[in-house]
Amino acid sequence: MKNPFDNLDKTLEHRLRLQIMSVLIANEYADFNSLKEMLGVTDGNLASQMKALEKEKYISVNKSFNDRKPVTKYKATEKGKNSFRKHLDALEEILRQQKK
Repeated sequence: MKNPFDNLDKTLEHRLRLQIMSVLIANEYADFNSLKEMLGVTDGNLASQMKALEKEKYISVNKSFNDRKPVTKYKATEKGKNSFRKHLDALEEILRQQKK
């Protein structure tokens, strides 16, 4: 029998990355400052975790300007949404197996 822990997504095992993806799954998009405030993290910590998610193609990045002020918006990609769902499915399976 396969170990259900093997189905967990390594990228999403990091607490902050899972939080970021949860916000992006629940919302169409989120900007950097909103995420930073909502999650209570530093610029550097958020930026490094966003880079990791972007590298895996779990999120897309849109940079623009609003009154000469830079605005960075993030959105979950289809790959990111699918990976998030599979990660949740794996967690649910682990819970089901523990109840047996």
